[in-house]
Amino acid sequence: MTRVSLFNSPLLLGFDHIERVLDSVSKASADGYPPYNIEQLSETELRITLAVAGFAEDELEITVEDNQLIVRGRQGEDERERVYLHRGIAGRQFQRRFVMAEGIEVAGATMELGLLHIDLNRPEPAVRSRTIAINTTGEANGQPGIKKQTQTIDL
Repeated sequence: MTRVSLFNSPLLLGFDHIERVLDSVSKASADGYPPYNIEQLSETELRITLAVAGFAEDELEITVEDNQLIVRGRQGEDERERVYLHRGIAGRQFQRRFVMAEGIEVAGATMELGLLHIDLNRPEPAVRSRTIAINTTGEANGQPGIKKQTQTIDL
């Protein structure tokens, strides 16, 4: 079966990387562990909170690879064997990926009462304006084959 791309319109130039990001997000695990919240603290600040009860700080790892924030958790082995009559608290390893937009930076992480908080900053993008001049051949200037180039940049 041929896959139809959402971004194959001739008006959407250079958006193939967005399609790859959407593919990776759709292939992400449907596993809901650990549960998480994403909060908007202000216009430029976000916070991801993961419920990581039972994990110590040294059993958690936060990395940024390309445009993905990856949180991994791996608990150490129990030193003594325990006999559970009921085990309802998950203590398995996990990996949770978050795709970040260009320019988002991780400001830091804190652990509080079994919740891992990861703070993100989204700086305001600078407005850029640029005028592109149209090149003309030299025939209008009396010199055949010479191109005139001009470019102005407004920032």
